[in-house]
Amino acid sequence: MTKKVISGGTAHKLPDDLRKALTSSSKALLAWEDITPLARNEWICWVESVKQQETRKEHIKRAVTELVEGKRRPCCWIGCVHRRDKQVSPSQKFILSKRSKKKVSTYIVVGG
Repeated sequence: MTKKVISGGTAHKLPDDLRKALTSSSKALLAWEDITPLARNEWICWVESVKQQETRKEHIKRAVTELVEGKRRPCCWIGCVHRRDKQVSPSQKFILSKRSKKKVSTYIVVGG
């Protein structure tokens, strides 16, 4: 049996769990193939950016639903920082710096 080729993103390959979800909905798959490679990349990165498996499942479910609804990119997300064809924007740098400070402050031991 031949596996159907489904387009990936520009910096990310399509993960198997997202591929499975897309193939379960013909409307979502049609929408997926209709968006640009950069938009597909945003969806993939958005799914892969989370740490918890449960959150990842929610992102995949939401991606399929929102693609069917006609959304072309994930809402309210800073965007993929893995692309090599563009610089990280000032707003992305700001958010990433706040995240890194939060992580660092978690590990500071007070009163040696």
